[in-house]
Amino acid sequence: MKLKMLVKYAIIRPVVIGRNQRMKKIAVDAMGGDHAPKAIVEGVNQALAAFPDIEVQLYGDEAKIKEYLTQTERVSIIHTSEKINSDDEPAKAIRKKKDASMVLAARAVKEGQADAVLSAGNTGALLAAGLFVVGRIKGIERPGLLSTLPTTDGKGFDMLDLGANAENTAKHLHQYAVLGAFYAENVRGVAKPRVGLLNNGTEDSKGDPLRKETYALLAADESLNFVGNVEARELLNGVADVIVVDGFTGNAVLKTVEGTALSIMGQLKSAIENGGWKAKIGYLFMKDALRSLKKTLDYSDAGGAVLFGLNAPVVKAHGSSDAKAIFSTIKQIRTMLDSQVVQKSVDKFSIKEE
Repeated sequence: MKLKMLVKYAIIRPVVIGRNQRMKKIAVDAMGGDHAPKAIVEGVNQALAAFPDIEVQLYGDEAKIKEYLTQTERVSIIHTSEKINSDDEPAKAIRKKKDASMVLAARAVKEGQADAVLSAGNTGALLAAGLFVVGRIKGIERPGLLSTLPTTDGKGFDMLDLGANAENTAKHLHQYAVLGAFYAENVRGVAKPRVGLLNNGTEDSKGDPLRKETYALLAADESLNFVGNVEARELLNGVADVIVVDGFTGNAVLKTVEGTALSIMGQLKSAIENGGWKAKIGYLFMKDALRSLKKTLDYSDAGGAVLFGLNAPVVKAHGSSDAKAIFSTIKQIRTMLDSQVVQKSVDKFSIKEE
């Protein structure tokens, strides 16, 4: 089914933008996520108000989307009643639910009707849509999932792969190092980003055969600012700007960091609530510092996870994203499109057909 046949509602009016700017078209799966479509649409409302150089295509149930859509300029609704659920088998869902909101959003990018796709829905399904619909860059064997995680100095670091692949080779990890450095430099503005390899020790000789082979490749690549092996306990101390890791380990580390942050904040809250009047008085003196700590650990400011190594930006927002997190993810996508980081990676890695 052609996308244009599904368009039920569209109000797109011209806006005044800079001479050197172009409209950035973002396809959004409005039905993906724990709080969809409310949080998704409210985040889109905020982004449209903040950024005059973006257009948003909302894919999903028209009636439900309209309940929350307040913006009327540079936004369109592509109606579909079908969606991919969180418990759907990813590859099967992409094949069978061809008119699902996530699939149509990915297809819009494939057909050139949008520049990027955003979803807070089923992670596996979005990865499958990225690979099978949007398509990977020729020369990239295994696209990796990249996310920016917090550090104690507030600068953050990029880590990949965070679970797109259960197994990786040294060649994959070498490609992730280059892709991660591209992202850190072009999207986060880090000059000569420091690249570290997650390992069980900092010595050159540490690690299993995969880590040792990867270390040799990274050390030999003069285009990288490789700082060597990095231990997990140092990740949040800003020891590197890019951390390279296999997908299985990366996913475990990501969930450990998230769980630890939630546990710490929960324990602090419980200690204050159950600590009597002394604890509550202490909180009054420390509340600004605690709010600063909470902000440091808050994922909603960081944006989403990027499936890097594809022909266009495919970005996964956290499943529990609120409107603020969706806004931050759209801001992140806008920066990616402005910096042309994906096109630069395409130019570097694409294999020219003879």
